[in-house]
Amino acid sequence: MTNSRNTIIRKVALCVAFTMSCIGGTTAQTATVYTTTADGNLKLSKASVTVDPGKSSASKKLLFSTSVEHQTIDGFGFALTYSSCYNLMHMSESDRDRFLRQTYSPTEGYGVSYARIAIGSCDFSSHIYSLCDEEGLEHFALQDDETKYIVPILKEIIAINPAIKIIAAPWSCPRWMKSLTAEGNIPWAVWTGGYLNPQYRQTYADYFVKFIETMKQQGINIYAVTPQNEPLNGGNTASTKMPWNAQAEFVKVLASTFKQKGIGTKIYVYDHNFNYDDQKDQNDYPIKVYDALGTDFNGSELVVGSAYHDYGGNPSELSDIHLQRPDKQVIFTEASLGDWNDGRELGRGKTNVNSKTHLNEDMERLMIGLLNKYCTTVTYWNLMLDNNGGPKLRGGCQTCYGAVDIDQENYSSISLNRHYYVISHASAVVRPGAVWLASGQLSGIASAAFRNTDGSFALLISNNSASDIEAGLSDRSFKWHVDVTLPAESIVSVLIPGNGIVNSIKHPVKERTDDQKYYSIDGKSITSPIAGQIFIHKGRKAVRR
Repeated sequence: MTNSRNTIIRKVALCVAFTMSCIGGTTAQTATVYTTTADGNLKLSKASVTVDPGKSSASKKLLFSTSVEHQTIDGFGFALTYSSCYNLMHMSESDRDRFLRQTYSPTEGYGVSYARIAIGSCDFSSHIYSLCDEEGLEHFALQDDETKYIVPILKEIIAINPAIKIIAAPWSCPRWMKSLTAEGNIPWAVWTGGYLNPQYRQTYADYFVKFIETMKQQGINIYAVTPQNEPLNGGNTASTKMPWNAQAEFVKVLASTFKQKGIGTKIYVYDHNFNYDDQKDQNDYPIKVYDALGTDFNGSELVVGSAYHDYGGNPSELSDIHLQRPDKQVIFTEASLGDWNDGRELGRGKTNVNSKTHLNEDMERLMIGLLNKYCTTVTYWNLMLDNNGGPKLRGGCQTCYGAVDIDQENYSSISLNRHYYVISHASAVVRPGAVWLASGQLSGIASAAFRNTDGSFALLISNNSASDIEAGLSDRSFKWHVDVTLPAESIVSVLIPGNGIVNSIKHPVKERTDDQKYYSIDGKSITSPIAGQIFIHKGRKAVRR
């Protein structure tokens, strides 16, 4: 009888709360929850849960502070290489539109908000090339990889999400700009290795300008660039070595040229591994660049931060760089899936070396862990490769997978891999412009909390334990809470509205002498509740009978 009565009371209270929210013009008081489990039973499963007043009775509480704010989030996304765009362009128009809307639309899908592209070829291009293979910038031109695949896909995505941010990086400068030595005294017309000849610094800066302006003519804004992908790796399919001192010299010219041309594209330095490829003289590469640059050069405000990859070292390096230069951003631009890390596994595979599933490990290391270390952007490598890891370039990665696999027999059957789930979980609730909030951590649970620009709250959660967990989510005021079930070995993202119950529950204006506190659902004081009236007593909904 008691359980039945409580159920009725809860339904009445929710009905009245919903009605009042509609009358008052505020959103209905439910939070949106997305869940993916490592066993694959739930995959971005979407549900709604109520936002309730008072303190949660759940045994585990995830609390965050609304008064302590850290970095602002720019977004999350994938690399749109030639290979990814080739596969997308081979889908039917209707299938491609459906997939891109699911991925990039902020209203119809998950709202992925960032993309990374190459300036010229990368290791997932049709062939190795620059945008000016013949000496002289008068020969600059986009190639077939761009005009037939990358640009058309970018245009379709921009039509779906006009606010998407695009970052671009070269794998190599044109060969005619290269030298075998850093001093520039031995020409090196080879795609692999070599250095930018110092005499071509201004020409190379102009090359960047031509790229940005050409893309602008296509209706594509380049939000940011890095001067060189993996500047300490001279062995990539196309590569140019650019140690910190050489990059500092080039960045000064690049920033000044952008400023003179009225280009507001941001510049992130470095763009390589956490461990600086174990080259001790390159440790703290971004800090060395910042120190060498100083602040009194033209365009200094465009040099906004540094970028990192996850093919060596520990993400804790982000915290170290942030603490040395808190005025500069740190972003994450590349991690890949492949044979070496059971890229198609959500659970435990051949390469798993700890007790966590691959799904939990990636969410904790390459999303929650990065964001909790001051990262403002997280992008992974190829959005889509075919089921054989292609198209792939000889000399490039032969065992990589995309965040999505597509069957090359029909270009319609797709399979989502774990990087797609992790990026989509984050994008669905943490919007560009959100700020990271300080939050507590619990055993078996990793989490990160954010406040979006519309006042809503977002939480990213990983339950890496073998048991389901009932958790109460709240800020530290305890004026409201959301109770959610975190399935065993799952990742969960939650979007909590920032108005209605969350903001309306207030301390009563007048306290009763019998120490009971009554107030209505909209925060108005009630001195004498009447029969049938919804009120809150000591943080719990009830009906006066």
